[in-house]
Amino acid sequence: MINSIQIKSWVKLLTLLLALASQDSASWPFGAWHRVSDSPVISPRGDGWESAGTFNPSVVLRDGKIIMLYRAQDKGGTSRLGYAESADGVHFTRRSEPVFSPEKDYEKDGGVEDPRLVQFGDTYYLTYTGYNKKDAQLCLASSKDLIHWERSGVILPAYKGSWNVRWTKSGAIVPEKIGGKYWMYFLGTAKDNNDQVGLASSTDLLHWTEATDAPVLPVRAGKFDSRVAEPGPAPIVTPKGIVLIYNGADDKLVYRTGVAMFDRNDPRVLISRTDSPIFAPEKPWEKVGQVPNVVFVEGMVRQGERYLFYYGGADTNVGVAEAPVIP
Repeated sequence: MINSIQIKSWVKLLTLLLALASQDSASWPFGAWHRVSDSPVISPRGDGWESAGTFNPSVVLRDGKIIMLYRAQDKGGTSRLGYAESADGVHFTRRSEPVFSPEKDYEKDGGVEDPRLVQFGDTYYLTYTGYNKKDAQLCLASSKDLIHWERSGVILPAYKGSWNVRWTKSGAIVPEKIGGKYWMYFLGTAKDNNDQVGLASSTDLLHWTEATDAPVLPVRAGKFDSRVAEPGPAPIVTPKGIVLIYNGADDKLVYRTGVAMFDRNDPRVLISRTDSPIFAPEKPWEKVGQVPNVVFVEGMVRQGERYLFYYGGADTNVGVAEAPVIP
């Protein structure tokens, strides 16, 4: 006789399988996500540069360790980038001072925000938002050691896009050349005031131009990404396509995680995307903070047979989730 516990287990399994099928999950290079830690791995501390919020991190592997750059905000609202490293992906050692601070006019007062990292050869490229409390613009810097940085300036200026009419943010660079070019998914704002994903290309990683006249990943009415569709970390390039993890917000500005796939040979062509989010705010520290009800994924690294995903919780803390690698 099948008892009630067995029935519940089968119902849960069937529900999961149906959800995965509806997401076309066989195309994704990872399985279901779950939190590695129920508590944040990085939190605000002290009374100085990282006292108000530590969130929206990016990560890379270097010399066997996970290196994280995270956005740190002081109580005046100015953001800098902090540096932390970890052997196991959960327990991090932080530097006492930021490694990237506002210097230029386009960064003054507001600061440097929301890092995303990608590596080509022995050089790390950092895209970030330069915010001067008037305009937010997508900027670029490079480094050999992730500590000392050389700025390249604004790479996609605000108010000058072909379809995006306001600010530019969130540059997720595809980690290999396609068709002889570098490609970058980014956030722009259309005339309808919705924030959506655009695409830019470059021949040298320094000079970027928009590649399309319309968003390549638009928002969708009535879904978890009805108000915002914003790139997450650098995409994963697979034989099936370019996999972009993105952050979607609904009309109530609850942020959840989605996945999209673009054509392997043409990054402009959207093949599929999740109908429902794969990750959402659950923990109290993801629901309550500087901005409530937010999980915002910006960091991803493969460590052995798992992917680790690092995210900001409620614009206050850093969390980590994992998923198994799917060959």
